[in-house]
Amino acid sequence: VEIRLKELSKEIDEAHSQLIESESHYLSVKAQYEIAIAKTRLSLARRSAPSGKNYTIAEREDLAIIENEELHLRIASAEALVKASRANAQRIRTQVDIARSVGTSVRTSMDVL
Repeated sequence: VEIRLKELSKEIDEAHSQLIESESHYLSVKAQYEIAIAKTRLSLARRSAPSGKNYTIAEREDLAIIENEELHLRIASAEALVKASRANAQRIRTQVDIARSVGTSVRTSMDVL
């Protein structure tokens, strides 16, 4: 149990570092995406649709996403990585709790004998 807890301690450190890195990457991509979308929306607000009418808000949003398709996909990928990193950190916490419970159970069993 002690050896496993030491191994899990190392895994926690690695998972924490990975989570920090993935969240930092996500926030960077998110900022880039929001700036690009805002610029595109403003650009579209100044233009008229091919029909001569102004674009609706929904049309501007859709066109902004299409024009920034690569960033949209990058932010989705970065968000998925953050979620996976958080899930991994939670998995390790659960394993630590289990190892602690086993350790407590073993100590209790030894006291009974």
